[in-house]
Amino acid sequence: MKRIFLFLATNLAVLALLSLVLFVIERVFGLHLAAGGLGGLLVFAAVCGFGGALISLAMSKWTAKRMMGVRVITDPQSDVERWLVGTVQRLAERVRIGMPEVGIFGAEEMNAFATGARRDAALVAVSSGLLRSMSRSQIEAVLGHEITHVANGDMVTLALLQGVLNTFVIFLARIIGSLIDRVLFKNDREESGIGFFLTTMVAQIVLGILASIIVSWYSRRREFRADRGGADLAGTGSMISALKVLQQSHGEPMPPQMQAFGINTGSTSGFLRLFMSHPPLDERIAALQSSSG
Repeated sequence: MKRIFLFLATNLAVLALLSLVLFVIERVFGLHLAAGGLGGLLVFAAVCGFGGALISLAMSKWTAKRMMGVRVITDPQSDVERWLVGTVQRLAERVRIGMPEVGIFGAEEMNAFATGARRDAALVAVSSGLLRSMSRSQIEAVLGHEITHVANGDMVTLALLQGVLNTFVIFLARIIGSLIDRVLFKNDREESGIGFFLTTMVAQIVLGILASIIVSWYSRRREFRADRGGADLAGTGSMISALKVLQQSHGEPMPPQMQAFGINTGSTSGFLRLFMSHPPLDERIAALQSSSG
């Protein structure tokens, strides 16, 4: 629950900060950023909504390396590192993408992730705990899962989806804020009042939560596809075996900002399942078993 709360809080804080900055600019400097009616507001919302998502995507590799402490393997120093780089290269060639950077991050948690703004310039990283706890056939399946994410362009699609949803959150929240400001707060002036600001903030929180449910739903769908890709690349048995090993993992998960990119994020139940970036591992295993049967 803590992971989900932090993930939501991060996204909502960004929207709240954006609203505050816009309110200050409009009130203090008298600059109306969304001039031009609904069309102007929609363009303005799209620039803000997509801007943040695309900047995050462009910085994803840089952010991941520093947040997770990834050591990129440029000159393999051991048999394990040589095998890891060689396996990623072979899988990348099979799905016809450029060779990703390969890295290792120090963590007891068995995990791996892929990120990057382009299919031919991605980063694939695995935890030291995963390398110690899984067999090579299981690790190959995990790498196949991550390579499938890259080949499918999942990082780009997720960023675009987030951009579309951010656009409509900003757009609809400001419309709601204007209506409440004029109807309930009786503001007949051309400038927006405090009622607009407060209502817009609340509306963005509510709409942002709803948008997070949609993003999480898409994220869960893509995990099933990536599992299937890992099974096709390394064998269904190896992919199922790797997921079963992940079920035994109880280490500290990755930071909330990175969990959508990982292969293992734990599980939850009830209403909070709507905000899970990954399906429960037992459901992913069952899906592979049914598709191979």
